[in-house]
Amino acid sequence: VSKDGEVSLKHTLMGHQKPVFFVTWSFDDCQLLTCGIEEVVRRWDVESGSCLQVYEKSNFGLVSCGWFPEGKKLFAGMNDRSVCIWDLEGKELEWWKGQRAVKMSDMFIMSDGTVISMNKETTIVLKDGQTRTERVILEDNCITSFSISRDERHLLVNLSNQEIHLWSTVGEPKLLAKYKGHKRTRLDIRSCFGGSEEAFVASGSEDSM
Repeated sequence: VSKDGEVSLKHTLMGHQKPVFFVTWSFDDCQLLTCGIEEVVRRWDVESGSCLQVYEKSNFGLVSCGWFPEGKKLFAGMNDRSVCIWDLEGKELEWWKGQRAVKMSDMFIMSDGTVISMNKETTIVLKDGQTRTERVILEDNCITSFSISRDERHLLVNLSNQEIHLWSTVGEPKLLAKYKGHKRTRLDIRSCFGGSEEAFVASGSEDSM
């Protein structure tokens, strides 16, 4: 993006053999993880557009991916609902079995080690990494995706009923606001916090608005 706001093509990232289902930025915005549907995770250098590493696990398909807060490890959700963890060079460090109840789901690890994941189609669990205690966000409709703010104090939850809910993650989760207006009938629509101060909410929509 230029200084006057003009958007131009920087790179075309080639390598996946199947459609890309999941994309996530590193915390310093210098690298990108992409996940092909039940395929592999690729780590890219944003400046050069080159693929730095490929991550996979034999006999398992990967369906989601993300970074650890320090940026030196990454994780991926598997099609058997387990979670695999690698270092940047591709060495497998851990394999968490039975961590999630939903096959196609988002997952996030906070700076204090708290793991945020979908436990059921209508439930998000925040599990303390040390005490293993859980806090729960319960929705009335199916959750399609979620995203967390940079300061980790707020969570945006996209729902199948064409609503986005804003939750506080401080202490017991609390519903703060609801957003409507985007269109969603069959695709997984994602939303995020926008701007340098994350002062607004942006969302995809099936009507391209």
